[in-house]
Amino acid sequence: MHQSDQDIRNRLLIARLPAMPQILLKLIAHLQADDAGMPELAALIAKDAGMTSKILGVASSSAYHRQSKVVSLEQSLVSLGTDMIKTLVISESVFQTFNSFPHSGSTDLRAFWKSSLSAAVMARALAKAMAYPHVEEAYLAGLLHNVGRLALLATAPKEYAFNFTARDDAALCAVEQRTLQITHAEAGAWLIERWHLDSFLADSVLYHHEPLARLEASHPLIRIVRLAHLLCCHADDAESITQAASLCALDVETLYELAGSVARQVEQAAQHLGIDLAGADDIATPPAYAPPAVDPVQRRLSDEVRNMVLVSEVGQTFARQQGESSLLEAITRSARILFDFDTAVILLQNPTGHALVGVAAGEHQQRLAGFSIPLAKGGLLAASALECQLAFLKRDMPALGIVEEQLFRILGTDSLVCVPLASGQRSLGVLIGGVAAWQIPACQKREGFLRAYANQAATALETAISARGLARRQLDHVTEEYRAASRRVVHEVNNPLSIIKNYLSVLDHKLEKQEPVSGEMAILNEEIDRVGQLIGGLADLQPAAASGVTDCARVVDDVLRLFRATDFLPPKIEVVTRMQDAPCEVEADADMLKQILLNLLKNAVEALPDGGRIEVANRGHVNRDRRLYLELCVSDNGAGLAPDVLANLFSPVRSSKAGAHHGLGLSIVHDLVTRLHGVIGCRSSKSGTSFEILLPIPLPASAAAALPSPGNTAMSS
Repeated sequence: MHQSDQDIRNRLLIARLPAMPQILLKLIAHLQADDAGMPELAALIAKDAGMTSKILGVASSSAYHRQSKVVSLEQSLVSLGTDMIKTLVISESVFQTFNSFPHSGSTDLRAFWKSSLSAAVMARALAKAMAYPHVEEAYLAGLLHNVGRLALLATAPKEYAFNFTARDDAALCAVEQRTLQITHAEAGAWLIERWHLDSFLADSVLYHHEPLARLEASHPLIRIVRLAHLLCCHADDAESITQAASLCALDVETLYELAGSVARQVEQAAQHLGIDLAGADDIATPPAYAPPAVDPVQRRLSDEVRNMVLVSEVGQTFARQQGESSLLEAITRSARILFDFDTAVILLQNPTGHALVGVAAGEHQQRLAGFSIPLAKGGLLAASALECQLAFLKRDMPALGIVEEQLFRILGTDSLVCVPLASGQRSLGVLIGGVAAWQIPACQKREGFLRAYANQAATALETAISARGLARRQLDHVTEEYRAASRRVVHEVNNPLSIIKNYLSVLDHKLEKQEPVSGEMAILNEEIDRVGQLIGGLADLQPAAASGVTDCARVVDDVLRLFRATDFLPPKIEVVTRMQDAPCEVEADADMLKQILLNLLKNAVEALPDGGRIEVANRGHVNRDRRLYLELCVSDNGAGLAPDVLANLFSPVRSSKAGAHHGLGLSIVHDLVTRLHGVIGCRSSKSGTSFEILLPIPLPASAAAALPSPGNTAMSS
């Protein structure tokens, strides 16, 4: 290191340059905290009396159309909005720091401030256009990118006084290196590193004169500050600007749109900060950026192509979102980036279609949660949603209603862009973007792009809403299945409970006579186990049929023994079985077959109130659709069924029985037979009713594999 180089660095160390103000350090930490919000920001500002005074003054200014003076910090913060507050705190903190530099009071800093503010505003605009997440960091980097020039002026006023007013370019860096052995870019980065900022701020300052070819793979903040510096200080270098724009994935037309708004924002920022820029142009005026002449037709075509690409990319982004809430967040976030909205919120039609209501997405979620606009009562916002027309509202419009005024206060802006979200002929709601009044003409020129964007958002929203409706219907379906399963279990549990109750009476009678009760105890155990199985089956809406080979003659004997040993079978009813003349093995679960026979015999008993005859018969094998079944028949000689009852015999009902054999039990029987891969049918006439059940007989595995699946059609009567 040369002696002169060491000398200037030592002089920088002893120059007592002011440190970064504490409020700015805390603000940067606050901005890097994902969960930090307005309350934390307000608490931070309240600790700095000067900053609090600045916030109150700006909020009370005519720019925010206050009819009365704002008296509290909280009201001021709400009226300004988070973005404006951050900008004011950053700018005021840096401004105070710069003015504390030695010799700053004896030097006209108006041109310096204009250049710094221009670079800050441009850097923030570029960050938004590039979707860089830390826009405030970009603003601060632009504001500080030339702080090294002040540091050199404070350290070497004699050597650097002339160079301080020189054009800021590579030639200046060469002069600084030759005379001081350090450039203002190096001095600025060194100073920021002393402030211990955990970011790429120092690098963005160090490389803001770096050759563009070296920045291709650099951090986005470095490229943003490099391009902002070119646009504000070297607008005549179209070739470098085009190359830098390419590094930032931006086109020249976008830069033209951004540059058009920078001057107005710089004037506004200077006014809020109390910085007098009058005469700055006479000192050193950064030339306004003027892009190469472009044919209007070519520019319009380029805009259309760019918009088509952006709309397509937006649609793909929306399609990747998981869930309605995530989609709403993506819509508001994308709208802010694409259309430079200061803030964006969504109001959707409620389920009845009578009002627009706020949704939990984007900013101001808490205040919008209870916000509602009746559609029937008109108003500019309601008309925009109902008529599917864009609307541009300003705070001073005479036709504003209370709801529009509320939105202005909530969003903290002086103009609103209302973009209807319509899919086909259906209006879903409206996207509302908060902008400054001077941005309205630019938004009006982009109506086509706004509509295309809204169509993509509405289509994605309708898909999400349909998915939500489908999920609700599926949930309702599952709920109904559980209700049906509960009714089925309650119905079926009554049978074994009645048997248990009757057998307890028999058991009591036998115990009095000291007769053996082992048979009754076995039956009670079986029925208690069956109750447990039925209740356990409630958790499975569609339980699989148990496999196995069952002797249906034995099951018939067990069921009839239960009926005869209790009060289920009145003495005036005769039961006849014909089971011994044919094979009785079927491929079925014994408990399920027992449940089927219990229901059919119970219905047959109820069909013979004055007595009669019931027959349970094995009618042998039946070939149906190339599959062998055993036909089991349960018949009675009652009055028979009416045609309308017979037509809906196996349909479940919720009410009590409407006629003989008509109830939930037969629906359960049909379900059980179907799960056993069987078929059930019913014949009925004035001479009686017969239920005919086909149950598959056991077959060798090879033969079973070759057979078609059995049909579920009931046998013809």
